[in-house]
Amino acid sequence: MDESPEIPAGIEGSALKGPFPVGAYAEMLREELRGRARLQLFGEIWTLRRSKARVYFELRDARGAVPCAMWTNKFEALGEVGSSLSDGAQIVVAGGPDYYPGSKTSSPSFSFEVTALRAAGEGDLLAQLAVLRRQLQGEGLFEPQKLLARPHLPHTIGVITSETGKARDDVLAGLERRGWAGTLVWGFAPVQDRRAASAITQALTDLSGIQQVETIIVARGGGSLADLFAFCDETLCRTVALLRVPVIASVGHHTDQTLIDDVAAESCSTPTHAAEAAVPLDINGERAALRALIGALSRNAQGAVVGRARALAALARVPGTQIADQRRELHQDARELRAAGQRRLVLERERSATVAEVLARKALAGAGPDKLARLRTLEGLSIALSAHDPKGVLERGYAMVDDGKGNVITSAAQARAAEDLRLQFADNAVDAKITGIDD
Repeated sequence: MDESPEIPAGIEGSALKGPFPVGAYAEMLREELRGRARLQLFGEIWTLRRSKARVYFELRDARGAVPCAMWTNKFEALGEVGSSLSDGAQIVVAGGPDYYPGSKTSSPSFSFEVTALRAAGEGDLLAQLAVLRRQLQGEGLFEPQKLLARPHLPHTIGVITSETGKARDDVLAGLERRGWAGTLVWGFAPVQDRRAASAITQALTDLSGIQQVETIIVARGGGSLADLFAFCDETLCRTVALLRVPVIASVGHHTDQTLIDDVAAESCSTPTHAAEAAVPLDINGERAALRALIGALSRNAQGAVVGRARALAALARVPGTQIADQRRELHQDARELRAAGQRRLVLERERSATVAEVLARKALAGAGPDKLARLRTLEGLSIALSAHDPKGVLERGYAMVDDGKGNVITSAAQARAAEDLRLQFADNAVDAKITGIDD
């Protein structure tokens, strides 16, 4: 089957040949480039990267750049020379131009096919960077930013970074870790291309013109030195050095040192660290410490109050305890006194009984033989007398009636005449009034 495409009509009015199939032209271009003279180039190596089959890099100088490719086995054959190459190193390469025509599913590419390579010394761009660094330092531009006062807890922070880069999220994460809740003013700008330096410079100027902005963070993730070269721009660095607002730079990693790191107020290895440097006060940490201090003070105060209350309670119990002790002692003394009195009374009774018995016996002996008869007679008379004693009669349930003046009433007529009477019982007297006595 013939896969040759049908040739369409050309552009009306054009004097150029064709149209030709693009694939045919691409193959022709490849052959033409491959047929050009083989030669040697020198420049600085940048963006070195490897794959299983090929090693890719760019060869640059101040006037231009050429993409290069070298077979991996040939690159590895360079040994220590190949393993020591890094961005900015000056090299000499031999080879010639090559072209991959591409297809429906892949893009074409041009490269300088490298067949040999050797190191040639320090690169021009790095040398220029070193010269500019010494110049800025000699002018004293490394110091102004570092002398600026930086707030411990800024209210407004400006951030310059790529709108879609990971550095943006890292800055937010660092501020959240600090517990900061102020205002962020974003200055989005490209951070890697020919327009990056001027865009970042303009964003810095704009943010520093906002009176509320107290600190500015310039952040970008890692990358090769070629990717970070925009941050070595002389105009950008001079602008940073003369700003009224402190700038915290976070460009690349620990091993990357761009000129903006030298002129900024502080240089950080990651955007997260830059955010934490912009807010020196760890609010979350301070809150935790304050809560712990309040808890400790509360516990100490509570312990002191409880201890004081216990001491006061102990002191308050002292008088009661002493009174209780005194009361027990008094009760004990009273019991001992009562017991002693009872023992003394028993002894006295026993002694009195003994004395009385002795006296009775002496009296009986001294009275003679008829004393006992006289005593018995006396006892009989006493009993008879007692039988006639009115008190004895009253004790048997009888009552004696008088007129209240001591005159005894012996008849009903006397009672009616007296009207007011007094009834004398064995234990006491009761007043009475005569009512309703029948004749």
